[in-house]
Amino acid sequence: MRRLARRALLLLALAPAGRAAAQDFGDRRCIMSVERMERYRRVEGPGGDLTFYAGGGVELSCLGTTVRMRSDSLYAVNNFRTTYFIGHVHYSDSTMETTADRGTYYKDGERWEGRGNVVSRNLRTGSTLRGPSLDYQRPVPGQRDTAEMYAVGRPRIDYVPTDSAGQAQEAYVIFGDRVRFRGNDRVYAGGRVTIDRSDFAARGDSLRLDTGAGQDGALVGNAHMEGKGADAFTLDGRRILLRLAGNELSGVRAVVGAHAVNGEWDLTADSIDLAVAHRQLVQTLAWGDSTRPHGVSAAREIRADSLAIDTPERTPTEIRAFGRGWVATGTDSAGLRDWLEGDTVVAHFAPADSGPARSVLRQVDARGRARSFYRVTDRQRPGAPSLSYVRGDHIAVFFRPAGDNGVERVEVRGQVDGVQLEPRPAPADSLRADSLRVRADSARQGRIP
Repeated sequence: MRRLARRALLLLALAPAGRAAAQDFGDRRCIMSVERMERYRRVEGPGGDLTFYAGGGVELSCLGTTVRMRSDSLYAVNNFRTTYFIGHVHYSDSTMETTADRGTYYKDGERWEGRGNVVSRNLRTGSTLRGPSLDYQRPVPGQRDTAEMYAVGRPRIDYVPTDSAGQAQEAYVIFGDRVRFRGNDRVYAGGRVTIDRSDFAARGDSLRLDTGAGQDGALVGNAHMEGKGADAFTLDGRRILLRLAGNELSGVRAVVGAHAVNGEWDLTADSIDLAVAHRQLVQTLAWGDSTRPHGVSAAREIRADSLAIDTPERTPTEIRAFGRGWVATGTDSAGLRDWLEGDTVVAHFAPADSGPARSVLRQVDARGRARSFYRVTDRQRPGAPSLSYVRGDHIAVFFRPAGDNGVERVEVRGQVDGVQLEPRPAPADSLRADSLRVRADSARQGRIP
């Protein structure tokens, strides 16, 4: 009976004063109810304001809600409009639960603050936050439609997205100097942000991530991303935009000073877009005017106003260069390379017949003001190759199936001109000494024969 009488007295003290206040807030606001309070002291100030001190273990709730709060001790001011919890603090509602060293509940704004060794867990998704502080605004009908959280002091967030059936998926591990959550599926972070998962790692000055209806995100300021796994890549830019599909990474785009590197290409441009499927890079797009796309690999080099590289199943199938496209093979020991240029240049690949390469270059087409320089070797005649420079409306270069970048034939259409240089026959052994003497004499006289 004594315990019931004490609780009835405290409920009367904690209830809002006056009928008007009850009608104003009703069950939309927290009306404190004491569940347990071993000892307390009540002080009534001028104007009827009450201050409470309690210890020995305290438990409170908000009438008609799922809000529960407990701690070792508390003190409350202004009729419990502000309540301070001290020692082994715990807060929970239908959305989240939090533990901390200290906590404060503000009825104005229905806001909870945790301070010191904060651990907060989203009860619906399993996402957790660990850090020195947390500000939490619970959803209140007529005031805010979704929960919001703010944290500073560089907390760690294990952010768990959910699929369409509500099942938890792989977590993102996020660090940032400042973090904000809105609802269960939107997170914002600022200040030395990092985000890690098994398929990628990224960093930037700030982050926005929407794993709900938006299925996208952005890293802004000195953005950097690393794709992990067998098809690894790096991507840099002032901003990196993320695309998600079912909360799996489906594409990334770097804008302003973009730079991408993967197992084959080192590519720069104003903007670079990488399409990803099943955690593999399937297409690379690049474009720009201040920085035209420029790609370099061990076997070739390419430039254009815009560029597309198709690599399904991690195998190149086609490269398309638009706007004065230029494609060249690697430089040989003599410093020469084959190249092809045109308004549009398309390189076609085919599966390799043998060897470690999965595909080989089979044909390159240039259309519109096309030009080409290539070397032709005659297998029946060892020695230096012949050199050919050709211009036309359409040039098609076909390569030998062996995959050694050797030219098999060239077809030129439209208005055609050009020149072909055949190698000089090697001098006979009996004439070699005379030939060397003539060249030496000519060199001394400033003439090269």
